[in-house]
Amino acid sequence: MIRRRRQRSDHGSRGTHTDTKREPKMLKEYRTVTDIAGPLMLVEGVEGAKFGQIVDIEIADGTLRHGQILQVERDKVLVQVFEGTEGIDIERSTVRFLGKPMELGVSPEILGRVFDGTGRPKDDGPEILPDKRLNINGNPINPFARDYPNEFIQTGISTIDGLNPLVRGQKLPIFSGSGLPHDEITAQLARQATVLGKGEAFAVVFAAMGITFEAAQFFINDLTSTGAIERAVLFINLADDPAIERIATPRVALTAAAYLAFDRDMHVLVILNDMTNYCEALRQISAARKEVPGRRGYPGYLYTDLATVYERAGRIKGKRGSITMVPVLTMPEDDKTHPVPDLTGYITEGQILMSRALHRKGIAPPVDVLPSLSRLKDKGIGAEKTREDHADLYNQLYAAYARGKEAQELATILGEAALSDEDRKYMAYANAFEGRYISQGYYENRSIFDTLDLGWELLSMFEDTELKRIDPKLLEEYMPKFRQKAASA
Repeated sequence: MIRRRRQRSDHGSRGTHTDTKREPKMLKEYRTVTDIAGPLMLVEGVEGAKFGQIVDIEIADGTLRHGQILQVERDKVLVQVFEGTEGIDIERSTVRFLGKPMELGVSPEILGRVFDGTGRPKDDGPEILPDKRLNINGNPINPFARDYPNEFIQTGISTIDGLNPLVRGQKLPIFSGSGLPHDEITAQLARQATVLGKGEAFAVVFAAMGITFEAAQFFINDLTSTGAIERAVLFINLADDPAIERIATPRVALTAAAYLAFDRDMHVLVILNDMTNYCEALRQISAARKEVPGRRGYPGYLYTDLATVYERAGRIKGKRGSITMVPVLTMPEDDKTHPVPDLTGYITEGQILMSRALHRKGIAPPVDVLPSLSRLKDKGIGAEKTREDHADLYNQLYAAYARGKEAQELATILGEAALSDEDRKYMAYANAFEGRYISQGYYENRSIFDTLDLGWELLSMFEDTELKRIDPKLLEEYMPKFRQKAASA
């Protein structure tokens, strides 16, 4: 809603510019703000403005606010104000166009630090003395320069490492729902994720968008108490921070990740939580601009905008570092066809789906493994990456669990007494699989070898003839010791 509108007159400073003490060069200043709507400000009579450049807004009491050019049409410029437009007197406000895009100062000292959504320190630490300043908008990685993801990242979570492996350079989102413990699993990822092999530096860049103060403190305290903060960079945008800042937060985080990965040769895991809040901010700005809405009121360019964020992850030929991305998003009403998860699924390589039914059973983390998928899992596993039995083992674990779920459903409808002996065996396996393999808590860090051994242990309840998805040579090599262990238990 437009709060106030001023008619332009000959007394306005249209087109005038004056010297400023805040910058070493001559900058154009304008006092021609004519309209304010939500977080948007319209400035007229502007010369030489370009999309994406940043501006300073000095309001009547002398305080400074910051904004970014959202649209340019002849001499009219639409500015999004990061701190919001509340309290701005359009008659007495001065807009200064800085002639450069929004940038982030980066150096190795960003590790171990906590910043706000635009990259300003909020942990009472010193200002960063940057090695360089980078445009936060960056660029998606050129497809011709991309290297194929083919190296394993260990998360310590069996449902990911064993069944849906995460590969360096991959984009693997977590689809959650309101009230499900996605904060806990993302904190676990930030604490535990690492790369196998020696001499390879690993870092986590964590961007939180639209979260509560309590959630922010949970992430900070959790990483600090476990020491994981030393290899992490946190960007926190709170729920009561301006929504317009939320749009910049993932781009600021990915700029920091690109510096660590491609300038410092590190393997970087980027966690974006919660992308639904990011998309809500896009919808709010789109409505303020009076754009024609698309599905469920989201802007028609939502797919393109999400792609500019997601496609900044990957590997580059000739570079040692990599950016792996785990976007976290909540599905309104647990609806997978909602525009945010739907479009995210088109851009990324799979999904980890959290289950409300498993959460009600007390299983943590409640990952629903049957609809979950990592499309690049076959590229990051096998001999010299994880273990030669990995692929056959996860295929058999999936097949047996799917059969066990069918038996659980039959027992619900017909009663357990109506099941065959074979169905009872598979139902017992499904219950054991959920209780021991899926459920591990949020502070148990399992190595990939512990996860694979646990899979063999669960399958030892079946005869070899029933394990049709495992190579007989692998059965002969691995199964005897686990049958012996089960017999002695």
